Amino acid sequence: MSTPYPFTAIVGQDDLRLALLLNAVSPAVGGVLVRGEKGTAKSTAVRALAALLPEVDVVPGCRFSCDPAAPDPTCPDAPHEPGAATSRPARMVELPVGASEDRLIGALDIERALSEGVKAFEPGLLATANRGLLYVDEVNLLHDHLIDVLLDAAAMGASYVEREGVSVRHAARFLLVGTMNPEEGELRPQLLDRFGLTVEVAASREPDQRVEVVRRRLAYDDDPAAFATRWAGEEAAVRARIGAARELLPSVRLGDGALRQIAATCAAFEVDGMRADIVMARTATALAAWAGRTDVLAEDVRQAALLALPHRRRRNPFDAPGLDEDKLDETLEESGGGDGPDTDPDGPDGGGGQPPAEGPEGPQGGGDAGAPAEAGDAGEAERAAGAGSGERSPVGAAEPFRTKVLSVPGGALTKLHLAATVRAAAPHQRARGRSGPGLVVRRDDLRQATREGHESNLVLFVVDASGSMAARQRMGAVKGAVVSLLLDAYQRRDKVGLVTFRGSAAEVALPPTSSVDAAAARLESLPTGGRTPLAAGLLKAHDVLRVERLRDPARRPLVVVVTDGRATGGAEPVALASRAARLFAAEGVASVVVDCESGPVRLGLAGRLAGELGGSAVTLDELRADSIAGLVRDVQGTSRRAA
Repeated sequence: MSTPYPFTAIVGQDDLRLALLLNAVSPAVGGVLVRGEKGTAKSTAVRALAALLPEVDVVPGCRFSCDPAAPDPTCPDAPHEPGAATSRPARMVELPVGASEDRLIGALDIERALSEGVKAFEPGLLATANRGLLYVDEVNLLHDHLIDVLLDAAAMGASYVEREGVSVRHAARFLLVGTMNPEEGELRPQLLDRFGLTVEVAASREPDQRVEVVRRRLAYDDDPAAFATRWAGEEAAVRARIGAARELLPSVRLGDGALRQIAATCAAFEVDGMRADIVMARTATALAAWAGRTDVLAEDVRQAALLALPHRRRRNPFDAPGLDEDKLDETLEESGGGDGPDTDPDGPDGGGGQPPAEGPEGPQGGGDAGAPAEAGDAGEAERAAGAGSGERSPVGAAEPFRTKVLSVPGGALTKLHLAATVRAAAPHQRARGRSGPGLVVRRDDLRQATREGHESNLVLFVVDASGSMAARQRMGAVKGAVVSLLLDAYQRRDKVGLVTFRGSAAEVALPPTSSVDAAAARLESLPTGGRTPLAAGLLKAHDVLRVERLRDPARRPLVVVVTDGRATGGAEPVALASRAARLFAAEGVASVVVDCESGPVRLGLAGRLAGELGGSAVTLDELRADSIAGLVRDVQGTSRRAA
């Protein structure tokens, strides 16, 4: 077995370490979601924490790790012999992104069903993780229905299985940790809310800290056992502190004053529901126990808010996580904070036995309020479409709205699900008189494999950023429309990309990604001006689709061209744009043109472009879902796709 990297040897990342330790003290806090860029010790910290968890007493032979002091009477392996007990290290179970629901919650034991003809339950990962740690790396890439099952079990402390004639309930109490890179896509807000705490991590910008990270990592890679031995004392101290905090936790008093501060804070930051209040109360209690106190103080409430509220304030995926600390301090003081919160408490230092830090790590996040537009820009930016060729400052997006659904045509998938078919047939083999090695299968045993969730789409936005689109009011409306479509793509878990064209060329502003917030950020900073190389934009989009088709042939493309239809610059720009558009039509690529033409005289160029693409056109006003009674518009076209 490999030697894990010591938890106490991790440099910096105080919030991450503190959140993990608080959940080790009180798993009722509800787990931790760790968000951050690659290479920031997310997985290292989680795996290191598992080695610090105290050993657990279990009933010998129980597949569900029942506590011998209070065995579960409904355990599938019950009844248990009284007094029988054995100790083992707490388990860390990793849930792979590609895991099936059967692997997570358990399923029919096919071996016993085939050999004995009986229905028996084979436990899943939730049973294995009971009274231990369940880790999901890249949790944002996990299927939503699996996340629901996982979070339901974590909240209820039990897993309920009803399938294939098997009805089982077993305990599932575990420390849940999920890690993710936001660049690969976000979790939906309703799933974010189910995690107790969330932490944003980033690599330190302090050279001394970065040097120490590299020095320790190289020492560990050279001799893991010797490196772990150097930190054994600190590891033992933190392990003992976790055990002491667990014992103290039931004695911690959460007074009415602290409860009022918690309620006032959640109300001030307008978080939905009551889960935030409950999580903050549990977190503040765990903080007091970690500090060795029996009373919850204002400093505990403040730290609990910083860990439990930022992700609950996000109303859509484009909202930056974070909390206004000045507003937090003001709220705590107004609601009875006394002398005010202590921002440097003795107890919750996040590292337990962590050696002295080489240098404090400054905040990695923080908002960036954009610079105001220059005064002289306003008049020029309001000029009519088709104005000069100079570059203009970016225009903010208008308020997003609910759009009509733009879907991609496609056919149904027919495929036999072998495992499900075997499970359906196995319990009936004796009754059917099976005598040979073959399985007796009847028609009603057959099960079809279906895709989980929606079909996989790629929405590629091709946005005209030329001078003809540069009027500030119109470009703001255009960006608002694209952000609205991005929101729809996010809700449907589509992959998105962004191509822009202006001046004399087109560029891929954002390669296809699941991170719609990255697409929104690129769109927000998009400058405008210059000629309209429509053909270059379409050809660039065609290249992007060709590469993506090689990477994932099953992902179906939808091209959304946002333009007024004009084409200028170079020789025969209109003819070149027409030829480029017909490439999409020839390959059967689904497309929509969002017509941005304005003014009393309309040339209908965007509609003509839609016809050459083999798609349809909608105006900015028609794009709104509430503008017509029917909320769904299927993109017209054949189901042909390039191989």
